[in-house]
Formats: sequence, structure tokens, C-alpha cells
Amino acid sequence: MSYNENILDLFRRLGALQEGHFLLSSGLHSSGYLQSALVLQHSKEAEALGVAIAEKVKDLSPQVVLSPALGGIIIGHEVGRALGIRTVFAERQSGALVLRRGFHLSVGEAVVVVEDVITTGGSTRETIELAHASGANVVGAAAIINRSSSDLNLGVPFSALGTVSLPTYQPNVCPQCIAGTLAVKPGSRQS
Repeated sequence: MSYNENILDLFRRLGALQEGHFLLSSGLHSSGYLQSALVLQHSKEAEALGVAIAEKVKDLSPQVVLSPALGGIIIGHEVGRALGIRTVFAERQSGALVLRRGFHLSVGEAVVVVEDVITTGGSTRETIELAHASGANVVGAAAIINRSSSDLNLGVPFSALGTVSLPTYQPNVCPQCIAGTLAVKPGSRQS
């Protein structure tokens, strides 16, 4: 069994691979949703996933982990703990990701951006841009799961523990919308 299958089995076992009609934070609709919080609430699983991602990014020699809130906070922390480095997170303020709570990135500091699930890469790109605006050097990005249906180019090396293909649709061509079912928004970005 591949590591990808093990990750997906973990999500299935913990009820985190869900079926329905979902409005993703990207604005796309999907019949499948990966609720990583249901996995990351279990400290042993969160730790194991953090160690696995740390193994994938350690050769990039990061000095700090930066994650977008809310989904990336726990896994980012676990990656930082496994690497023995500082971990910070960006959060939305007036619709844009910013560093708050006294967090900062130093000029030239080697940053790895860590997310839970990537669909279009929008939040990850925004987090990378935030780090660049701080003068930091983004050495790579990583996620638990890549659910992108296209070739994901983040401008930095990227790795994920698992890949899953769940269909996504623009709202105007979503089969479930056309059938009249309402989409639910399960993610952390509510605006």
C-alpha cells in the first residue's frame, strides 16, 4: 500500500473524507471535502503527519514554518516541532492574510509554507507572497493532501503526503447546483 493510500485511509477512518455538496474556500464547488480538523484533533495522528512532512522538507533547511490560519495552524506547528524550528501563522484581517500577535519574519529567513489541504493553491500563494513582502526567503511549501486537479505551480518546491482527485466545479456548471441542492461551506474561511 502506498503512503498516499494510507493518508486517504486515515481520512476515511476518521470521517474526514466527506461526501455531499460543498462550497470550497476557493469558491469552487465539490462533491467531496477533506475535513483535516477531524484528523488533526488526534494528537498522535497530527504528530505523525507533521513528522512525515518534516522529512519531505528538511533538506530545504527551513528556519521557520509559516501557515495560513485556520487549517494550517495545527499541521504547521507539528512540522515545526518535528524540525525543531519556530512556527508562525498568518490570519485574515480585512480579507487579506497578515502576520499579527507579534509574529514576524526576518529578512532572508528561510521559510517553508505548510498547509493542510491544497485545492487551487490560492491561500498558499497568498502566504508565500506575504513571506516575500516581509523579505523572507520561501524555500518550499508542503501540505498533507494535494487535491488540485491541475499542475500546481507555486513558484517554490512543493510536496504533499497524499494526492486525491475530487471533482471541482464553477458554481454555474456544478451538477448539484443544477439539480437544486444547496452547497454547504465547511471550511474555516467564511468570508
